[in-house]
Amino acid sequence: MLERKVRVRFAPSPTGALHIGGVRTALYNYLFARQHGGDLIFRIEDTDSNRFVPGAEEYILESFNWLGIKFDEGVSFGGDFGPYRQSERKQIYNKYVQLLIEKRSAYLAFDTPDELEAKRAEVSNFQYDASTRMDMINSLTLSDEQVEAFIAEGRQYVVRYKVKPDEDVHVHDLIRGEVVINSSVLDDKVLYKSVDQLPTYHLANIVDDHLMEISHVIRGEEWLPSAPLHVLLYRAFGWEDSMPLFAHLPLLLKPEGNGKLSKRDGDRLGFPVFPLQWNDPKTGEISSGYREEGYLPEAVINFLALLGWNPGNEKEIMSMQELIDLFDLARCSKAGAKFDYKKAMWFNHQYIQQKDNKAIAQLFIPILKEHRVEVPFEKVVMVIDMMKERVSFVKELWEVCGFFFIAPTEYDEKTIKKRWKEDSAKCLTELAGVLADIDDFSIENQEKVVMDWIEEKEYHTGNIMNAFRLALVGEGKGPHMFDISWFLGKEETLSRIKRAVEILK
Repeated sequence: MLERKVRVRFAPSPTGALHIGGVRTALYNYLFARQHGGDLIFRIEDTDSNRFVPGAEEYILESFNWLGIKFDEGVSFGGDFGPYRQSERKQIYNKYVQLLIEKRSAYLAFDTPDELEAKRAEVSNFQYDASTRMDMINSLTLSDEQVEAFIAEGRQYVVRYKVKPDEDVHVHDLIRGEVVINSSVLDDKVLYKSVDQLPTYHLANIVDDHLMEISHVIRGEEWLPSAPLHVLLYRAFGWEDSMPLFAHLPLLLKPEGNGKLSKRDGDRLGFPVFPLQWNDPKTGEISSGYREEGYLPEAVINFLALLGWNPGNEKEIMSMQELIDLFDLARCSKAGAKFDYKKAMWFNHQYIQQKDNKAIAQLFIPILKEHRVEVPFEKVVMVIDMMKERVSFVKELWEVCGFFFIAPTEYDEKTIKKRWKEDSAKCLTELAGVLADIDDFSIENQEKVVMDWIEEKEYHTGNIMNAFRLALVGEGKGPHMFDISWFLGKEETLSRIKRAVEILK
């Protein structure tokens, strides 16, 4: 049993589109919170004002709304621990920056960017730490009077955490076990910048996680190097007893080759890496999204859940509730997960097959309207029932079943050469007469009458049916022939036969 209430957070930066890796991180937080009856908090990390992109925050919220990942509190959701946007918490952070300075756990550094660059050129693999800080321009090497003078004249500074060298820092990770890092490899990270009076990620997250009573920090593997500093900060504040448990998720890897999944991989191989289409306001570039590409949100969720985690059985298709019931951080992989975009398409196919025909029909209606087709909704549902097993995306339906709604005006040349025989026009003219005499145009009755006629006339069944299909469809595709003719009805069926005979004879 967990001793404290589970409270987890997802805290993106509004710097652009939400990467699919971030979606997976949010999903795992959501599954963990729901399984333990806890809370999921939505926090915005906007302390880097230079990277802010208008519309990004709204985009992220819309993405989660589409995916069905629901937050309990945070930006746009409210709650008792706000504000939840870091740019609105300046006064809170300032208090804790001063506390670290008073405790001599942090110091002011006045080095300019040019001075830092000169030092990097002078010292190979330069790092601002215990071995170099006393050679730099900071409150450890300056007198109090000099520091006050610098501040009075408006000189910009940063506040750096003072890392004690040669100390083993233990990070207990729920996925990776005990991670031990010697503090000598850590630099004195910047915690605060006077230029915008905002903290960096490192300080803001520690303060927010503590004040918002976060119990578990579930985030990507790329944040693992920062975990030792976060442990040290919790100690510096005297918050060890409230330190959250960490879980660093495996990276999402390229579908082929080595390295982390990037937008370039999606562009190169033709799959989205964002949940929704993103129109970059800075560059004007438009990037595809899973929603606009025709993926069902349930399929995306199911696919992502299994990238880096397994339920301990062979089951692949799982509802959100099933994922919640089975999710276990201990079953997350330490190794990165290859992003198999073809598997995502497979999941979408499976979910389309499971989805109610009426729901698929509703999604197909806009495509029909694009082709200026207006038919009774019940007719659309009938077509979906016959054809959905042939597609992985709703947008593919028109290609495979447009002939149900619009008669062919052209006929596939390859099919003509292969299926249209010398006597096809004659035989189809006879078939038209047979069909015209049928009163009961049901699938079963049509099939019986036509098959009896073929047998009586000693015609080749395949030749007749292939020519029949070409006449009604325009090529050699489609479901059972009498399903097609029944759907079209007698009048349309005869009209299409007549047109094919006139054009192809």
